[in-house]
Amino acid sequence: MIVVTGAAGFIGSNIVRGLNRRGHTNILAVDDLTDGDKFVNLVGGQIADYMHKDEFRRGVLDGFLPGVRAVFHQGACSDTTERNGQFMMDNNYRVTLELFEYCQSHKIPFIYASSAAVYGAGPVYVEDLANERPLNVYGYSKFLFDQVLRARMTSLTAQVVGLRYFNVYGPQEQHKGRMASVAFHNMNQFLAEGHVRLFGGWDGYADGGQMRDFISVDDVVDVNLHFLEHPKVSGIFNCGTGRAQPFNDVASAVVNAMRGIQGKPALSLEDLVKQGMLRYVEFPEDLKGRYQSYTQADISALRKAGFTAPLRDVQTGVAQYVQALHAPR
Repeated sequence: MIVVTGAAGFIGSNIVRGLNRRGHTNILAVDDLTDGDKFVNLVGGQIADYMHKDEFRRGVLDGFLPGVRAVFHQGACSDTTERNGQFMMDNNYRVTLELFEYCQSHKIPFIYASSAAVYGAGPVYVEDLANERPLNVYGYSKFLFDQVLRARMTSLTAQVVGLRYFNVYGPQEQHKGRMASVAFHNMNQFLAEGHVRLFGGWDGYADGGQMRDFISVDDVVDVNLHFLEHPKVSGIFNCGTGRAQPFNDVASAVVNAMRGIQGKPALSLEDLVKQGMLRYVEFPEDLKGRYQSYTQADISALRKAGFTAPLRDVQTGVAQYVQALHAPR
């Protein structure tokens, strides 16, 4: 059996589908469906069983989860604005440590979600302690467990892989609210109001010019499954495209993909601004000093680990996302 925690979440539910495409259906889905609407993310995937995260945690601590072949640990609080450090450290750090120890004692491969938030404001995004300065307790919760893995790397009994996700977008993120991707919010704004709003200039960047490494969830799934299929490789790896693109690119890709569905031609960024389809709002005061204006994954280690597949740029990946959600069926 393969365990996927956070299986009703964004990346977890896509991993379930990715496993299904490779013929794996003996999957234990672990999540918290207190918010019952998240069940929709499980509907399109084939699983063998479901377990609430607290029941699963008890099973881990009691040492009784028979027949587990591998664990994809995606369950976490991903709200970067959450200030409750006790909750964050228990939910993100302690649970991950408990599951890691279980997998090590039973020699089970363990692939877990880390985060680019460990790098804070950057500007260097290479997997090295010297570059890691998280800006919030979410980033610290991910950072701290990465240090556990580093300390244990020479004594591992089974594969352990930490994937530092950059800005992921794609289907199955509708439940994330304000923590959903920029592309998701841009789509909803355009549908509701006929235009997209972006932050104005700040931190030396022009309007809409702040840059992030935006990665399609389909590529994230491929990276996760690469390591499942290469169980001798362990380590911490950036999971981004290696390509920083401005928020303007995301907004333009969304609007032009929506226009394409409507049978209308694509427009340049300049024309989108002139016609009021792309608008800028003043950069929020409360985000100044706590905002990543630039991220770009160094994916040298990922490539060295054998992942050679091409990674979608924003124009390609966002257009596919819009088509998946809004194209006529």
